[in-house]
Amino acid sequence: MPKSVLEAIKMGFWDFEPSEVDNEMFDASDDMPGTKEKLQTLADRVRSGLPLWHDADRGDVDAPSPLNRKPR
Repeated sequence: MPKSVLEAIKMGFWDFEPSEVDNEMFDASDDMPGTKEKLQTLADRVRSGLPLWHDADRGDVDAPSPLNRKPR
């Protein structure tokens, strides 16, 4: 069974979904969408078998930094 999207693709599984991971198990990203830094963060997550998206990732330029948000 593949552990990451990249591993699944190499094995020919195009509909692979990684296991759900609690948001507390990996860090949110303050990287701006579309930047090299954000793409690097996403690539690192894929290689680690993590979901691409974290609920607290920065969503757009005008969004407050997820690292400075107050808990709800």
